[in-house]
Amino acid sequence: MRVLVAPLEFKGTLTNLAAAQAIALGLSGSLEHVELDIVPMADGGGGTVDALQPAFADAEERFTTVTHPQGKPLEARWAVCEGGKTAILEMASASGLMTLAEHERSPLDTSSRGTGELIRAALDAGCERLLLGLGGSGTHDGGVGALAVLGARFLDASGQVLVPTPRYLSRLHHVDLKGLDPRLKTISLELLCDVRNPLLGEEGATAIFAAQKGAQPHELHLLDGVFERLANAAHQSAHALSPQLEGTGAAGGMAYGLAAFAGGKLQRGFDAISAALDVFTHLAAADLVVTGEGQLDAQSAFYKGPYALGRLGHMQKKRVVTFVGAVKGSTQRVRDAFDDIVATTPPGSDADALRANAATWVTEAVRNWALRTTWTR
Repeated sequence: MRVLVAPLEFKGTLTNLAAAQAIALGLSGSLEHVELDIVPMADGGGGTVDALQPAFADAEERFTTVTHPQGKPLEARWAVCEGGKTAILEMASASGLMTLAEHERSPLDTSSRGTGELIRAALDAGCERLLLGLGGSGTHDGGVGALAVLGARFLDASGQVLVPTPRYLSRLHHVDLKGLDPRLKTISLELLCDVRNPLLGEEGATAIFAAQKGAQPHELHLLDGVFERLANAAHQSAHALSPQLEGTGAAGGMAYGLAAFAGGKLQRGFDAISAALDVFTHLAAADLVVTGEGQLDAQSAFYKGPYALGRLGHMQKKRVVTFVGAVKGSTQRVRDAFDDIVATTPPGSDADALRANAATWVTEAVRNWALRTTWTR
């Protein structure tokens, strides 16, 4: 039996590679005559750098000190490849949710500045193609923090420069791009979106994702109002981009900001990474597909990696199982992608126990599933 093992990261506990190794240990310890094909995956969120490096023979890690969403220094990891011409970046490393403690999560004040600094570092290194994973974000500023680093200015109706955070952008009237880094016009900025959500609307960035970043109910209207003003400013400055376009809501609207004002090209992160890793060939050769992530919830159906992989597996008539740290809410919207959904974390476990035991719990859950599943034995 050939098994494709292709999990994403278990956010905050296991990298995609560590998750793959834990799954592999559980399978190899419980199945006979099993051949494992291990392909750690990502969808544009955390783990994008790890997932894409194997696709490039000369990939080389880099580290750059950037500005944390709350203003302190933060070391962000990225990679260069293809003779130094291509950069692999991820917003999760520079402006990610997991870089913020619970008390630091405040979408009105956190900034994506660090991601802009990461883009600038890649430009300074001479990179001509930037693959930027947009997922796992801790900010909800429409990318204005990153754009400000790259030279954009955000003005009110009287021409006064505004602080580029949502708290001050309720007066946004115009975006001045005269100082925007000219190198952005000569390079390819590829935005790998981890979700399909638009910027605005019932399934927009604010409605679906702002609360998990710390937004209070009374702040949602203000945050959406900032995004509306950002979209209006884009139209006024001949950078028209529909805020209803699929993917523009990714990474707290970063996808919209970089696409509208910096020439970024929107892509489905899972599709781009799958193509780079030739996942379709791996799927075709598999008898069973095993994936996973830290949490499965209704958001997973917005084309998150495990869901997307499960749908592809079912299209090829493969059995698909996903192991997840936890299941939150109803799984009805994602059931069509999986034959089995298995939670790995024992009920009542606290955060410290989860960090210490996540790999062991994943391995045990996989082993128990394999032993009781007659189809695989």
